Amino acid sequence: MTVDCLRRMGHKVEMIEPGRFRTVPCPTYSEIRLSLGCRPGVFRMLDEFQPDSVHISTEGPIGWAARAWCLKRGRHFTTAFHTRFPDYVSIRTGIPAEWIWKVMRRFHGAAERTFTATATLAEELHDHGLERTHHWPRGVDLAQFNPDVEPHPAMKGLPRPILLNVGRVAVEKNIEAFLELDVPGTKVVVGGGPALEKLKAAYPDVLFLGSKQGAELASTYAAADVFVFPSRTDTFGLVNIEALACGLPVAAYPVAGPIDIIGLDARGMHGGSKPIGALDEDLAEAVLLALHGDSAAAAEEAQRYSWSRCTERFFCGLADDGYGALRPQRRRFRLMRDRAAAAMARRSMVEAGPVRRYFRRRAARR
Repeated sequence: MTVDCLRRMGHKVEMIEPGRFRTVPCPTYSEIRLSLGCRPGVFRMLDEFQPDSVHISTEGPIGWAARAWCLKRGRHFTTAFHTRFPDYVSIRTGIPAEWIWKVMRRFHGAAERTFTATATLAEELHDHGLERTHHWPRGVDLAQFNPDVEPHPAMKGLPRPILLNVGRVAVEKNIEAFLELDVPGTKVVVGGGPALEKLKAAYPDVLFLGSKQGAELASTYAAADVFVFPSRTDTFGLVNIEALACGLPVAAYPVAGPIDIIGLDARGMHGGSKPIGALDEDLAEAVLLALHGDSAAAAEEAQRYSWSRCTERFFCGLADDGYGALRPQRRRFRLMRDRAAAAMARRSMVEAGPVRRYFRRRAARR
């Protein structure tokens, strides 16, 4: 959606992604395809396109190749920190996460700035030596995800409350914490992943619907009573925003990601007065509390995450090498950027401060 919004703004966007190369499955995660040996092709594509700005989305082979092109050509670039890759590698392999952070510092340290979805994540990167960050919140298609969506037919008639989880069915998502909950109602899982078949066999009372997209995915949110997000390692959790947009309260652990969306007081991050979910170290307690969340307040909070706002923040963070193509748009957005930066600084004092204090108190108790 960010690409579509940029094109509607009049920009020419070139996407270099694995589908343009020969790929191999990622070890332990075959759904992810790696473009090994892509460097010559990436260099050729970038030389032909001659971009005014380069944004590198992931730390995979294409990302490393694009980074090498920028450094060799003397070009500035930006990166994004989407995934807690060090934690995921550590969970899957036993390799200490700090070893992987060294690789992350090398990759992102050469960038003009690294885009982060939340203030909490930016603080975490600062603690790991990556201090040049830019706030880029995620967006949701509010035309598709909204309270007026019809419920999914496969979920009609299920014993209530209906508890929904959406996402990759994988060990790093901590999904078994959801599946093991001793709470009334029906558990529904939407998504695919390497652990799907194993968990389907282990939890026959759970309804696994597989991967869903677009309107069909929105209809699963519309059919549920609470969205349960058991992950402790996500940098943001876009599915939380999709749930809120459909008027579905969220239950989660009080960790980075949910804290930055639901808020420590469960009233969101934009001055809401009613609960839009619940955060608790006892996930079952969070579910029971979230059942009393306000659907209208949840949908209203999600309005802050439109794709147009998301794209504006993305555009403002790009590194401009001064070739001229961005300058007219830069002038048009400069005032917006200054206002956004000022507003973000004000919100950081109100929002990020309590979040930082919360994590410091937790660390002090350990």
